[in-house]
Amino acid sequence: MDPVEQLLHPVRLRIVHALAAGRTLTTTQLCARLPEVSKVTVYRQVALLTEGGFLEVESEQRVRGAVERRYRLRQDRPAIDAAAAAAMSLDDHRRGFAAAMAVLISEFNAYLDRDGADPVADAVSYRQGTLWLSPEELAAMVTGLLAVLRGSAANTPAPGRAPYLLSAILFPAGQAPPDEPDDGGL
Repeated sequence: MDPVEQLLHPVRLRIVHALAAGRTLTTTQLCARLPEVSKVTVYRQVALLTEGGFLEVESEQRVRGAVERRYRLRQDRPAIDAAAAAAMSLDDHRRGFAAAMAVLISEFNAYLDRDGADPVADAVSYRQGTLWLSPEELAAMVTGLLAVLRGSAANTPAPGRAPYLLSAILFPAGQAPPDEPDDGGL
């Protein structure tokens, strides 16, 4: 299965997110992080991600007569790179966006369901805004954002650090050009 097909599935995307930042988890731990997903589905999706080259077994140990495996993301895992994204159809992009939004909603609900969830104290944000940018300004903004994020992306789990999910969504909003009247979307 190609990387696009592998990742355009909400449960597989959530598993990949759960193992981000160098985390290693067992399927039992993954099931605990995805309580609304059946255990059979989690096990099946972990197997598919492993067969597809996204996950690898970090270690194994015997637990009550069974072998328990700890999984991690492969460093050399397949990716949807610029060439793969360019080869995606519009329907592939629709499915990818829908899968990403399903993951985002599920992760947000899981956060809110945690004991002690406090969106204000945790600086939760879900704002949207429109930026008017030329192609050059867009390229400069993306380059600047990537430079800012690279510093934090290298962080590893440590005392006092909590994982934050950052979802950047960027697409032309379909607004009227500045020389046309904007009716405010009405």
